[in-house]
Amino acid sequence: MQNMSRRDMLKMSMVGAGALAISSINANAGINASDVTFDEEWDVVVVGSGFAGLSAAIKAAQKGNKVIILEKMGRVGGNSVINGGGMSVPVNEIQAKTGIKDSKELFIQDCLKAGLEINHPELLQTLADRGSDAFKFLQECGCQFKTTHCAHFGGHSVPRSVLTANDSGSAIVQPMVELFEKIEGCKLSRRTKFDDFVVDGDRVVGVVIREDYKFDNKLFSDDLENTSGTKKILKAKKGVVLASGGFGNDKIFRKLQDPRIADDADSTNHAGATAGAMLKAFELGAFPVQIDWIQFGPWASPDERGFGTGPILTQQGTFKYGIAVDVRNGKRFMNELADRKRRADAEFKILKEAPGKYPVTFGDDKCFRDLSQDVIDKGMSSGKLVGVCASLDELASKYGIPADALKQTVKDYNEGVKAGKDELGKPVAGLEPINEAGPFYAVRLSPKPHHTMGGLKINEKAQVLSSKTNKPIAGLYAAGEITGGTHGASRLGTVAVTDCVVFGMIAGENI
Repeated sequence: MQNMSRRDMLKMSMVGAGALAISSINANAGINASDVTFDEEWDVVVVGSGFAGLSAAIKAAQKGNKVIILEKMGRVGGNSVINGGGMSVPVNEIQAKTGIKDSKELFIQDCLKAGLEINHPELLQTLADRGSDAFKFLQECGCQFKTTHCAHFGGHSVPRSVLTANDSGSAIVQPMVELFEKIEGCKLSRRTKFDDFVVDGDRVVGVVIREDYKFDNKLFSDDLENTSGTKKILKAKKGVVLASGGFGNDKIFRKLQDPRIADDADSTNHAGATAGAMLKAFELGAFPVQIDWIQFGPWASPDERGFGTGPILTQQGTFKYGIAVDVRNGKRFMNELADRKRRADAEFKILKEAPGKYPVTFGDDKCFRDLSQDVIDKGMSSGKLVGVCASLDELASKYGIPADALKQTVKDYNEGVKAGKDELGKPVAGLEPINEAGPFYAVRLSPKPHHTMGGLKINEKAQVLSSKTNKPIAGLYAAGEITGGTHGASRLGTVAVTDCVVFGMIAGENI
């Protein structure tokens, strides 16, 4: 000690200060069970009423557990209920019926390619192994799916996405809510916000909540500023499942991860998609994984707020059966069925060079053939989202595209379709050329924050892992978008539903 330099002493003092700070955080993580009186007792508490939360709750309830779902918003379902209703299921019964060859290995390869190879392989393997179980489980819950074909979403090597009958996640959420609420001893509590954990030593044994909570969209940070509701403390005898989703509408936290996201940037997420529950889990010591990877939806439109219907009309319509062009030159600039990151990056490149010059995707009068009429009618009803043009000349005039270049682009694309090989790598086998006589249906494109890739680290049993022990935090499980690692840098379309349902099921099975 006598020979210690001033620099060494400074280092030691900094380490000591850091250790004190960490110990202070850990000491304040969660409320000590010995300091509270529980108002209610449940076997299982589930935070969030989307695909993951409902799957966990139903599976846990079917084992005879007394389960409560906490939903902070007035409407159930979160992002799940506004989801497009596609679920990736490798090697499914509809593929077999329609002659599509697929494999679990190919599914994993596709996910790894989109995720830039930083996906956690054991979680991907779990999705591949349990995807069919999840699909069957949803059918048993009363969810209705189209049985004639699988959809081919961007980045997938083959069509493997099953579609709900109404092209919406509501066809999954609503039957599951009805089923859950019929189970004796179970409750779905709306306008009920999770605030903190109750712990007994290293085990999560309950939660602090606020009932009669009213989310306030006018606040900059509802998590930090909203004090509405009445405090209550619930005991969770067997455990807590976090299924509260991502943070795509958390102005503070999303901008910390990606400073390019403006405070007023529109998102495809519902208003309550914030980071609060995840941050509380970090305070407990949960491992954070790949938090700064935020996916932008390349199929979104600046001509509607939120998720809307544009993403369904484009990804299942114009992207598959039509093309997308740069309005400055009339040329295609991307593979319309590439993964989301590659398409969003291509669109951002245009918008960075020419702000306001939104790319346009369009198809002929058969481009919406796979969609339900309700979705088509909804998309057309606004009068702003979909541009209807009788000819390529009218399309060019409406969106400021060089007409001759646009016509040549359509001709070149059609030649590629006829030859079975697209110059930009789009899978065109089985597609028909665009009808050059029209009419045409067009949508402007602008990427929006869609899926937050990172979150809590879980294992194959949906247990949240502790950064203090590298072992599961006793009594704490998580599923869905609040977790991280499964999708790596960028998620393939329709794999979110698989992720949510699979790990929601697993949490319910293991709790």
